[in-house]
Amino acid sequence: MKNTKTIIALLTIGIGYASQAQDHRHVVSNPTKPDATEFWDPEVRVVTTGTIPSDAIVLFDGKSLANWESIKDGGPAQWKVEDGKMTVVRGAGHISTKQKFTNYQLHIEWQSPIEPETLKSQGKGNSGIFMQGMYEVQVLNSYKNRTYRNGQAGSIYKQSAPLVNATSPMGEWNTYDIIYTAPVFTINGGIETPAYVTVIHNGVVVQNHTKIQGTTEYIGQPLNPVHGPGPISLQDHGNAVSFRNIWLREM
Repeated sequence: MKNTKTIIALLTIGIGYASQAQDHRHVVSNPTKPDATEFWDPEVRVVTTGTIPSDAIVLFDGKSLANWESIKDGGPAQWKVEDGKMTVVRGAGHISTKQKFTNYQLHIEWQSPIEPETLKSQGKGNSGIFMQGMYEVQVLNSYKNRTYRNGQAGSIYKQSAPLVNATSPMGEWNTYDIIYTAPVFTINGGIETPAYVTVIHNGVVVQNHTKIQGTTEYIGQPLNPVHGPGPISLQDHGNAVSFRNIWLREM
């Protein structure tokens, strides 16, 4: 009986704390005044809009690869920087941001090189943008270039095909605006909340809060290793794909 009374007392205390922790919008039952549902503080933070939002982290300004490093050895990124863009140098390897991130809005522009018609499918304008270094949003010349649907531009590679193909012709610029939410893992290594991504390609939604199933493997099934913050990585797939105007807003 004593234990029962103790449990009831603890539950009562817990309910009391839970009540205090509830959203204050529900404190007033059936409010009759408008100000009961008006919330002034804290004031919403001001961000100045423009080409680059005032709170953005500029990852590539068209002049320097100082924010990037080689995935091979952690040394300086060896891609070519010219005319305000960075371009893959075949064999130089993938590059990653030195800084690591969790949840964010990413803006990045990419350009497929002018390549011969003999190159087709995955051999044409191929690169990739990796969230946290392991979840790839595909970059590919998908303009009049057929390939497997979950491997074309705008796909979550080998997982989710884009809703539509919005790719610009060779030599023209494409824009990706990516909203990424990182996975949350349980204390024993399970997945509490999977990663999600929204991709807007040239102003068109091609991934709408898409669940990422795990790492984007070339062969085999997705893996789900426990991890923390990770970099933005860009792929050297052997094609001279260019990137410019890369910035990120942490959320």
